[in-house]
Amino acid sequence: MSDTKAELDRLMREFLGAFTNTGGRRPNVGVVHDLFIPQGMIINNTGDEPVLHDLAAFVEPRERILTDGTLTEFSEWEVAEKTEIYGSIAHRFSDYRKSGRLDGEWFEGAGHKATQFVRTPDGWRMTSMAWDDERPPAAS
Repeated sequence: MSDTKAELDRLMREFLGAFTNTGGRRPNVGVVHDLFIPQGMIINNTGDEPVLHDLAAFVEPRERILTDGTLTEFSEWEVAEKTEIYGSIAHRFSDYRKSGRLDGEWFEGAGHKATQFVRTPDGWRMTSMAWDDERPPAAS
C-alpha cells in the first residue's frame, strides 16, 4: 500500500508542478497527457455551473497563458490531502494553494481538488479531477 501511496503522491506532484513557471522555469503542461488515462476529464467547478474539459481542452489554453506572459511566477502546491486506496482504484481530496502574476497583478488563492485514479497495465493514472477555488465570504 505504501508503494501505491507514493505513486499517487508523485502523480499529484507532477500534475501541480506541470504548471509552474517561477524563476523563468518553463512549464511542462503537456505531461498531463502522461498522468491521465487518454479519456481523462478535468472539471472546473468554481462558477455557477461545472466546466468540463477533456485533456486537450484543458492543456492548450493553460500552456498558452503560462508561456505568453499572461500568467507568470505561477505555482500551485498541495497543503493537505486524504487518499483512500481500494485495490485498483483510489480517490484523493486535496487542499491547495496557488500564487502568481496574472496580467502583471500579484494574486494568491486556495482551493480543493478531488482526484480519482485507476491502476492500469502501465501503472497508476488519473482518470478525473474536479476543483473548486475558495472564494471570499459574501458580505452580510
